[in-house]
Amino acid sequence: MGLKIYINGELFEKEDARISVYDRGLLYGDGVFEGIRAYHGKIFRCKEHMDRLFASAKAIMLEIPLSKEELTEAIRSTLDANGLRDAYIRLLVTRGVGTLGLDPFECSNPQVIIITDTLSLYPREHYEQGLELVTVSTVRNHPNALNPRIKSLNYLNNILAKIECSQAGVTEGVMLNSDGYVTEGTADNIFIVKDGRLLTPPAHVGILEGITRAVVMELAREADIEALEKDMTRFDLYSADECFLTGTAAEVIPVVRIDRRDVGDGRPGPITLRLLEMFRNQATNNTN
Repeated sequence: MGLKIYINGELFEKEDARISVYDRGLLYGDGVFEGIRAYHGKIFRCKEHMDRLFASAKAIMLEIPLSKEELTEAIRSTLDANGLRDAYIRLLVTRGVGTLGLDPFECSNPQVIIITDTLSLYPREHYEQGLELVTVSTVRNHPNALNPRIKSLNYLNNILAKIECSQAGVTEGVMLNSDGYVTEGTADNIFIVKDGRLLTPPAHVGILEGITRAVVMELAREADIEALEKDMTRFDLYSADECFLTGTAAEVIPVVRIDRRDVGDGRPGPITLRLLEMFRNQATNNTN
């Protein structure tokens, strides 16, 4: 049997999982989503993901038709139906079927979709040897226009940045805000290490506050590594001792080169590797 997709309480074979062409998620990117991981059959940081999903939905005045507990149970049921214990979970809520007009209040049937599948975002050697990044010209959405803390289905800002990365021959890049401050990657948060301190951009510069980002900051403090939020420019990236990205799919991945400049000695640094090991231990043991 093939992969099964959850749509509004029913499971469909992947090839039979369909939504209307009038769904506002398709027409306008009108909806919210979460990327979640399961390790050994347990959903990692489920509460945090549910809290963020509902916060995003509230910000765009989207009423999710299920409770957090019901959504969590639906995820577990979908994992079980697909026989998956280690998986990537994509949870989406669209505003539902409406008209071709913009008015969001002309539809009242939100669609809940759960996809569970395997995912390997980066090959193994990238975790061992590190990534190369470029800074892209696509500016991060201004928080007063579309707040990046809303994890919406409209990812065109990130996709345009990803196109630049591909054209530059690298897999990931760094996005700046309109003031020139470092925000994040196209899909991941960014950290640097400088003089033994762990630094990451704060929310106000226009980032999505990642769940993995928060876990890594917790782990750093457990390891007596000072972890701070700090406004950063490209100079801070260029002069960093270490750099890495974090994300649900990426976990913790070292960065060794930015805009053709080596980070540190051009190899994954000791603090990065320590935090990667700590994260994998926590995820595997699912102590959260």
